[in-house]
Amino acid sequence: MSKMPATTFQLVLLISCAHALVHTFELALPAVEQMIGTEYGVGKDATGMLGMVWRLPFGLGAVLAGFLADRYGSRPLLIVYLVGCSLTAVLARWAPTFNMLFLIMLAMGCFASIYHPAGLSLISRETTPETRGSALGLHGIIGSLGIAGAPFGAMLLFSSGDFGWRDYYLILTAPALLIAVRLVVDEMRHRKESRAAAVSLANAAAVEAAICWNRYLILVTAGALSGFVYGAFMHFLPRYLDTAGLRPDDWTPASFRNALAAVVLAFGAIGQGIAGRLCRPGRLEFLLVLVLLGNVPPLLWMAFAEGPSRFVAACVLAVIHFMNQPVYNSLIAQHIPASRRSLGYGFSNMMCFGIGAFGPYFAGQFVSDTAVYGSLAVVAAVAGAFAFCSLIIRDRMQTT
Repeated sequence: MSKMPATTFQLVLLISCAHALVHTFELALPAVEQMIGTEYGVGKDATGMLGMVWRLPFGLGAVLAGFLADRYGSRPLLIVYLVGCSLTAVLARWAPTFNMLFLIMLAMGCFASIYHPAGLSLISRETTPETRGSALGLHGIIGSLGIAGAPFGAMLLFSSGDFGWRDYYLILTAPALLIAVRLVVDEMRHRKESRAAAVSLANAAAVEAAICWNRYLILVTAGALSGFVYGAFMHFLPRYLDTAGLRPDDWTPASFRNALAAVVLAFGAIGQGIAGRLCRPGRLEFLLVLVLLGNVPPLLWMAFAEGPSRFVAACVLAVIHFMNQPVYNSLIAQHIPASRRSLGYGFSNMMCFGIGAFGPYFAGQFVSDTAVYGSLAVVAAVAGAFAFCSLIIRDRMQTT
């Protein structure tokens, strides 16, 4: 395994912290959706719609964000994302009505859509094919810690019963602004070096990546279906775990269900780390097939699980599902020229998170968990089939 230079590692670490935070903003809503429903007197169908309103711009805005990142640079766009999410989190603290909260979540999703095309393209440009898998693995591990950090932070905040969901959003602004300041300093320090490196990598990668558009579109289709599973799974995870029957009497329901969700999502970091170590050029397509099809058994388990086995089934799904990200994002980098990689990641994330935005809405329409997770298992199987098609096309190209 090739070793990243120290400066590259530091950059990957900084971007990964921004990655962790975008998922903390994303998972803040699932952590508090039951509290929001109680305050405004709305049900699961309405909070599912709220999740869709956040996720739709999170996906659809990624293409524009990718175009702007290719044109103006990734770091300035990352700073806009962090400041914008901070401002909308402050507005959420004082949202007077449920309709106003819809508008705020829409705006927050727009700002959050900037992260993935800007952050992923910056990492891909600053790494080589040999170090990219490990860099994206680290990026994924820290991102998963941010995902787990959303319910974990909610658990800590709500354990006393003195704070509510509005206070939670206000607290999120502090780390966002700190990372934004650090990115401003990094932009001033590395602007010339990063431009030179980007040009060099673009010239090296353009010829190779230009012939891979057909496989790219198949790959994105598989990613979009996986994103649908992700959206449904994540939005109602605390609610799903609320009936696991594990809560001690001295824990509040809001605190404990988020504690369980934090543990489940921490297992996602394990999956990211495993996948990052396995990512190598030549084996990525096969790994993606295994990971996507590997989602099916734990989803079926979740569909029929009762009691404590709900928690175990969700942990198994988290390990397998999050292995997808380092593999998938490494494949995207193979298929898109470096000079257009932000746009390539932007279109990918538009499809993955845009289609994924309908996951919470879909799951919110069913009372039965058997119907929800059984259906998601079918979607995961179809995603694996598309990934298998990409593998077949690759093998045929190599033999001709």
